[in-house]
Amino acid sequence: MKGLILSGGKGTRMRPITHTAAKQLLPVANKPILFYAIEAIKAAGIYELGIIISPETGQDIKHIVGNGERWGMQITYLLQHEPLGLAHAVKTARDFLGDAPFVMYLGDNLIKDGVAPLVDRFKAGQADALILLKEVTNPSAFGVAQLNGNGRILCLEEKPAKPKSNLALVGVYLFNKNIHKAIDEIKPSKRGELEITDAIQQLIDTNFHVDSHVLHSWWLDTGKKDDMLEANRVVLDEMTDVSMDGGIDEHTRISGRVHIGKGTTLKHCSIRGPAVIGENCSLEYSYVGPFTSIGNGARVSHAEIEHSILREHCRIIDFHGRIEDSLIGVNVELTRSQLKPVAYRLMLGDDSKVEVV
Repeated sequence: MKGLILSGGKGTRMRPITHTAAKQLLPVANKPILFYAIEAIKAAGIYELGIIISPETGQDIKHIVGNGERWGMQITYLLQHEPLGLAHAVKTARDFLGDAPFVMYLGDNLIKDGVAPLVDRFKAGQADALILLKEVTNPSAFGVAQLNGNGRILCLEEKPAKPKSNLALVGVYLFNKNIHKAIDEIKPSKRGELEITDAIQQLIDTNFHVDSHVLHSWWLDTGKKDDMLEANRVVLDEMTDVSMDGGIDEHTRISGRVHIGKGTTLKHCSIRGPAVIGENCSLEYSYVGPFTSIGNGARVSHAEIEHSILREHCRIIDFHGRIEDSLIGVNVELTRSQLKPVAYRLMLGDDSKVEVV
C-alpha cells in the first residue's frame, strides 16, 4: 500500500502568512502540520509516500521534508502545476501509484487517531474506497455525504448550498485502483476542478463498494488562522512530552505542562502551560499563557502572550501589552510605543516590521 499526501495549493485563506510559506509547513506545537500527516502514514505501516507539491511552495517543502530518511520512508515529489482539484491530484500521481491501493491524506489536516485503524480495515475488507466522515456545524463548507439507515452511502455533494446531512468528508480517503477509471469518467465541476466527491460518486453509480467511517474524535482542518490556533490548542492540550532544556533564573515561575528547548533563557518570566518554547529563545519580563507556541530563535520582552503561535526568529520587544489569538510569522519585528494596557489580536506575515502606536 502507498501513501499520497496533498501539499499543493496556494493557501489563499491564510494570507499574508502564505505569501512566503506553504500552509502545510506552518507549525502546530512547533512542528509543521505536514509532519503530522507523514507520521500518521508511517504509523500505518506505509513506507512509500508521494507528496503533491505546487510550483510556488514545492521547493520549500522538499527542503524541509527531505527524502524521507528521518522517518525511514521513501518520498517521491509529484508536481501539480495548477490546483485543479483533489481528483486531479490523484491523476497527477497516477504513475507513482500504479495499481497499488493507497491512502490519500490532505496535508493541512490533523486527525487524533491517525489512519492506521482505517488502513487495517480497508486491507481486511472488500471495499473499493473508504471515506472518513465527521459531523460538523457548517457542512456547506465541505464535501457532504448522505447515508441510509444502514450507514450505506447514498450520495456525495461538494460544498452544497442545501446539504442533505451534516456529515462532512474528512481529509483522509482510501482507494484501490478503480478510482483511476472513475476519475477518467468525470468532468470538471462548476469551479473548474476535478472533484474527488464526483469520482467517489462515480464509483457508487457504477456499483463499486464505497465504505465509510464516522469519526467521533477530533479532526481539524487548518485552513484559516483561527483553525490553526485551535489545532495548536488541541495538540498542546494533549501534550505529554514535557522537558526543561533551557535556563531559567530564580525570578521565573513555571506551572503546568511546558516544553523549553535547548539554549533558551528565561528571566523574570511567568510561563503557564500547556505551552512550547523552542530552542535558542530569549524571554525577559514576560508572561506566556496557555496554548502558546514560540518558535526557535524568538526574542520576547515586556509582553503578555496567550493562545498564540509565534514563528521562528520573531522579535516582540518592549511591547508592554497583551497579544492573544494571534499568528505571527517568521522574522517579524513587533514593538509598541505606548504603555496603556491593551490586548491585540494579530496575523502578521513573514519579515513584517510593525510598530503599534
